[in-house]
Formats: sequence, structure tokens, C-alpha cells
Amino acid sequence: MAQDEEKRGQLNKWAEAAGRYELAGWERLPELELYMDQVITFMNRQLEPFATEGERLLTPSMINNYVKDGVLPRPEKKKYNRDHIAMLLMICTLKSVLSLPEIDALVHGLTEGRAVCDQYPEFARAHDQALREAAARLGDAAGADAAALYRLAAQLALEANARRAAAARILYSLADPEKEQEKAEKKDTEKKEKEREKEK
Repeated sequence: MAQDEEKRGQLNKWAEAAGRYELAGWERLPELELYMDQVITFMNRQLEPFATEGERLLTPSMINNYVKDGVLPRPEKKKYNRDHIAMLLMICTLKSVLSLPEIDALVHGLTEGRAVCDQYPEFARAHDQALREAAARLGDAAGADAAALYRLAAQLALEANARRAAAARILYSLADPEKEQEKAEKKDTEKKEKEREKEK
């Protein structure tokens, strides 16, 4: 019984923290360019409410893969600027919902023709609003019995799945087949070049 109360307390604590959480605003992103280890430290601190016990939401190899796949621009002299950090926050908050190609399409669609500094605040506000709404629903149900909490968990998961499917459908409808083909060809060419380099 004491263990149940402790778990409920943790649930309540998370709901309260999530209700107050705000994604770092543009003005709170580091002005100085950061090296990889500094980026990881900053990002893991920012994403802490979304990690389960012991989980690392971002690693150097993940960042390298985002760069390699063209989702994140290449760093300048191994340093990451505010645009990189903002895009990483966008990527990391979306990666449990969308596939990497979908995230790529979404992030680049949002920032196409607009500076990241103009788009990011809007993204952060939408993120914070969605989190506050989920936290409020959890807070309202925190005193409920286990059956009610299971129902709420199912409802939230089903809503997330339905919204994910709708978002994926939107991104699919906006996809430009020519751009996708160019991207695939570029990736294939880069892969072949790397293989040739290894053979030398």
C-alpha cells in the first residue's frame, strides 16, 4: 500500500512539473557555440521530464546520424550554434511520435523560407500548450483508482496514435517526389563515395 502511495506521489509530482515545464525559449538557448559534450549536457537537462529512469534521450551518435541523414545541418568546426540547438529540441520532442524522415520533412517544412529563430518560438509554445493539457488531465486523475488510470493511459495513447497518423498523412500529402528522389540519390552517391574511400 505504501508503495502505491509512493507511485501516486511520483505521478502527481511529474504532472505538476510537466504543467510548469517550458521548452527553452530562443533567448534562453546558448549564445555561444557548443561542442558535442556541451550540447549533450544542455539537451539532456532540457529533456529530463521526458526521460524514464536512466534513459538518455540524446547521444553523440544520434546527433551524428541526424547530421548524416541531413535532418540537422553540419556543425561549423565541430561547434553547434543556436539554430542547431533549436532544431535538436524540435527533433527530440518529435522523435517518439514521428519517424526520422517525417521529422526531417516537418522541421524543414516549418523552417523553409523562414529563419529558425522565427519558427522555433511558435513550435515551443505549441509544445508547452500540449504538455500542459496532458499534465492537467493527469493531475485531475492522479487520485483515481488503478482502473481509471489505466483507462486514462489508454485514452492518451490512442489520442497520440490518432494524431500521429494524421500528422504523418499531412506530411505525406505535402511531400515533393522530386525532392525525395534527389535526396535518395544524394544519399546513395555519398554512400558509394564512402565505400570507395574505404577501398583505397
